[in-house]
Amino acid sequence: MHKAEYKFSTKTVCCYFDADLSSLAQVADDKNIIILTDKNIFGHHGERLNAYPVIQFPAGEAHKNQVTVDHIMQELIKLGANKDSILIGVGGGVVTDITGYVASVYMRGISFGLVPTSILAMVDAAIGGKNGIDVGVYKNMVGTVSQPDFIFYDHSFLRSLPVKEWVNGFAEVIKHACIKDALLFSILERYSLHDYQTDKTLIAELIERNVEIKSTIVTADEFEKGDRKLLNFGHTIGHAIENLHHIPHGHAVSIGMVAACNLSEEMNGFHFEEAARVVKLLAKYHLPVDVETDHARVFDVLKMDKKRKGEGIYFILLKHIGKAETVYIPLSDLEKHFKEIL
Repeated sequence: MHKAEYKFSTKTVCCYFDADLSSLAQVADDKNIIILTDKNIFGHHGERLNAYPVIQFPAGEAHKNQVTVDHIMQELIKLGANKDSILIGVGGGVVTDITGYVASVYMRGISFGLVPTSILAMVDAAIGGKNGIDVGVYKNMVGTVSQPDFIFYDHSFLRSLPVKEWVNGFAEVIKHACIKDALLFSILERYSLHDYQTDKTLIAELIERNVEIKSTIVTADEFEKGDRKLLNFGHTIGHAIENLHHIPHGHAVSIGMVAACNLSEEMNGFHFEEAARVVKLLAKYHLPVDVETDHARVFDVLKMDKKRKGEGIYFILLKHIGKAETVYIPLSDLEKHFKEIL
């Protein structure tokens, strides 16, 4: 096990790589640990988790809501959880989002750690302190920014990860390459999903590289005043599609990235000419690149996005692979292009 430390305004977050769940007591007080997980993870790994009190909730984005939070709060009270307790979320992006949210509001804040078990959670959802829940079709509408004490990377959890969740996670990996790392984009073009699934060293290196990309961005801009906005590449349209169509997050982000690439080609002054290359890479990793949808409904949800300001919205566009910029686009202009780009 080795670690990297990332300093935020309120605390330093330790990322432990090549870790093993059995070593959890080395980074947290055994007597105060409470595990939060979903029923799928518990079904696969219950024996490993039962050393501690466990709170479970149903798996899936549909349960990332206030009803689930209320259930968890009641369970914490039953367990006598107090300010000394440390809540540890073991699971994918839904689990890590809810863990951070619950921990930041229970008793006005208790400590928490994360053990991400999916590619998406390892490279994206667990990092950066954004926590929250959905309100109907509006994704992450309620939440907090609160950093975990640690993130624990135990790659053995990936053995039980379904192929569709590997695919789901690679959307965020490709996103990082698009906005910040042209060399990573070329590396992804060289390998395949099967290569990463079967080569432990390759996937460990990929995860650590992506943790470094996202952590560097968010430590420099914790509260999303500048460069952190770039991490929303593909998410603006993606979030609207995700909850309207009930498709996996990575699939929606993939479609959103294609739309953003198309918009990058359309916008004056961008001259982006590599949309086809991005589409080819997404397809190579078995991600969808288009969707049959009701454009008017998507646009209505889009107008409620948190990145809206006045009569426009902040959109992430590509200058070239590895270089992204935040652009303020009037909603009237976006609506003109909407059917062409999506």
